[in-house]
Amino acid sequence: MTEPARRPDDTAALAHKLGQAGLVPFVLGTVLVWLVDERAHGYVTLGLSAWAALVVAFLGGVHWGTAFSQPDAPAALFIWGLVPTLVSWVAVMMPARSGLVVDGVMLVVCYLVDRKLYPQVGLSRWLTLRFRLSAGAAACCFLSAAGA
Repeated sequence: MTEPARRPDDTAALAHKLGQAGLVPFVLGTVLVWLVDERAHGYVTLGLSAWAALVVAFLGGVHWGTAFSQPDAPAALFIWGLVPTLVSWVAVMMPARSGLVVDGVMLVVCYLVDRKLYPQVGLSRWLTLRFRLSAGAAACCFLSAAGA
């Protein structure tokens, strides 16, 4: 049984809802970094750092998906797509104070790269959502690093 085709408005609404849901661990983690007892602090910062690394890696994966959809995709899409994953992997192994800053910077860098790429591949309509989600997630990483 196949699912009925979604209208573009339905797809955008779903993407917005899921994107906002993806911010919940950032916001909750940031609040907890500042509130929990020191015995739980390491778990909170590790959880937030791991979530940030997963999101940054996901943003790199978008470039692979974009490249796969093009018959003659430039190698740069595949290469760049790997960079966020590698950097976020290193960041999650660093002390949270440093790793969360690295992830926050990568969220900003990924957005800046996407700002150039998305118009070239017809994805401009997603830039506003990408900006809002990236700004919120990066702000949480930076605020959490300050509390780590």
